[in-house]
Amino acid sequence: MADIIFRTIIVYFYVLFILRLTGKREIGQLSPFDFVVAIIIAELAAIPMEEKDIPLWHGLIPITVLGILEVFLSWLTLVSRPIRLVICGEPQVIIKNGKLLRGEMKKSRYNLDDLMAQLREKGVVDIQDVEFAILENSGRLSVIPKFQKRPLTPGDLRIPTGYEGLPLVLVMDGEIINGSLKEANVTRDWIIKKLKEKNLSLEQVLIAYLTADGKLFINERDT
Repeated sequence: MADIIFRTIIVYFYVLFILRLTGKREIGQLSPFDFVVAIIIAELAAIPMEEKDIPLWHGLIPITVLGILEVFLSWLTLVSRPIRLVICGEPQVIIKNGKLLRGEMKKSRYNLDDLMAQLREKGVVDIQDVEFAILENSGRLSVIPKFQKRPLTPGDLRIPTGYEGLPLVLVMDGEIINGSLKEANVTRDWIIKKLKEKNLSLEQVLIAYLTADGKLFINERDT
């Protein structure tokens, strides 16, 4: 039993390490090659965990080879568009100017039921309202409505807007994030002083961040 637990822990962290090397992508963004590699790694990882007679390294070596191959092909797709097209494929325009392109749908074996379902997920009920619908490599549908059907924006109304940046998290789970302090051009003493003004210590703070307009937001831990 102890041997199985040990093998499971080693394989678990090793697979996490290999997958971490392959980059950050959602499951829906995986190419067919990425998906196949993920399935094979899962199968290979299960073998040394279940079979005590098989040396642990017999399972780790194939996983390592697949991880290296995945990283290498990912690099090739970055530097070579032809290879990227072969491995990842190319997006296809399914709807153009409110009209279905049946030939493109046949190429990708994409049926009308799938199309209508994905259009409804995007809040579109009428194909005529769509300027472009593009079937991405991941299988997701990108929908660009016609100009007359798009929501109004401040730009359409010529309304000036300020810069809307990301908040800078200064404290998370009671710990000061030094990199954010430097980016916000504030000091450790400054944030501690602000917390003391609210009778709070670092340990009592769940998260504290600066908004784009320079306001400090503090959320206390639940007691």
